[in-house]
Formats: sequence, structure tokens, C-alpha cells
Amino acid sequence: MLQLEHVHSGYGRVKIITDVSLHVDEGEIVAIIGPNGAGKSTLLRTISGLVRCSGGRILFNGVEISKITPDKIVEHSIIQVAEGRQVIAELTVRENLIVGCYFKYSKLGAQGRRNLLDNVCDLFPILGNRMDQLAGTLSGGEQQMLAIGRALMGEPRLLLTDEPSLGLAPIVVDTVCAALTELNQRGLTVLLVEQNALVALNMARRAYILEAGSIALEGYGKELLQDDKVKESYLGI
Repeated sequence: MLQLEHVHSGYGRVKIITDVSLHVDEGEIVAIIGPNGAGKSTLLRTISGLVRCSGGRILFNGVEISKITPDKIVEHSIIQVAEGRQVIAELTVRENLIVGCYFKYSKLGAQGRRNLLDNVCDLFPILGNRMDQLAGTLSGGEQQMLAIGRALMGEPRLLLTDEPSLGLAPIVVDTVCAALTELNQRGLTVLLVEQNALVALNMARRAYILEAGSIALEGYGKELLQDDKVKESYLGI
């Protein structure tokens, strides 16, 4: 489904991602883990077009998307949940969710939009009770659910999630991870960037370890949990 071939990217003259090649097959959860500053978020932003790919190619279902704009990448059904939630505090929960389907608003029609809202509320029932509440007044966990729900309103085929457990209580992390797993079981493909290596490797079928902007190690999630280097560097064992 998604294929990166020798990708380079960064900010101006500052190179962050160097010669990264990876793939995500349809129906997988694939994790990217690594230390702070390794380039994990930059890599996701490169896939979604927010950071320019300065070398190599990014393919989605065989079509190169390396040179197209972020809005066109969304139209390819690749949607990112940004680090830090980034909900629109001054809008209600309902309004934030509707923003997620802005590019197909008219095409969906009123009933289509209601169906998508219902699907989000089925996944996160608490949002159904908060529809008229301002997003800025939600708890951190509720905002993370809202951010994921907003992305789902765009009907992604590939969901990019950046640090979904960041700053959340363990019980909320469990809820968010369970939701992502359920979505994957329904057929959604997920590329997950996550600082919590234990959470990521338990969720993911496969994983890549990014260090200093390059792939240092890759493998199946369960196998990497048993790798001595991973245990020492990322699991504190």
C-alpha cells in the first residue's frame, strides 16, 4: 500500500530524514519508534506532504505522491492525526468533527455526514455526550479521541498517528490503543509513531526503529520485544 524508497527530507538546509526505505501493507499496523529527535514526526509529515521530500520516492498504491500537496494527499485517503491533538479549541466537538470531512462535505450530503458522526460516536461514546461542548474544554484524553475521530471523518484508507499516547493517563492510553486496534480489525491500515515502545510493539504487526533519521532496525513487533538492544535501549530492561 505505502512504500518509501530512499527518502530524504528536512527543513531547509537541515536534513532530518536520510535514505529511509520502508513499506506498509494493507491491513497492517506498523510502528515507528525511536529516541526523541530521531525524526519520527518529520517522517510522518513527509508522508503527508507537510515536509517536502527532497530525495527518493513515496508511493501509495503504486502512485507517486512525493511531489503533491497535502490536500491532494488527503484526497488519496491518507490522513494524519497530528502530535499534540491540535483540535480547534474555539469550535465545538461537532464542528471539529465536521472539519475532518471538509473536502467531501457536499458529496457526502447531510445523511452521509450524520453516518460518519455516528460511527465516531460508536467508537468513542463520550464524544457523543460532548457534541455541543467547546473542544478546548475537553480533557487531554477526550481531545485525543476527538483528533482521531476528526481524522476518521475523512474516511482514510491509511491513518497516520503521531504520538497518540503522549501526555495521557495509562487508562486513557488503553482506550485509545483499543480503538486503533478495533479500527485496524475493521480494515483500516495504521502507521503509528509512538514514543512508548512497549505500547507500540504490542500493537504493531511490524515495526521500524528510527535513529538519527535512518532506519536502524526493523522486524515483527513481538520479535523486537525480545531483542536485547530494544530491551536495553527502549524498554528499560
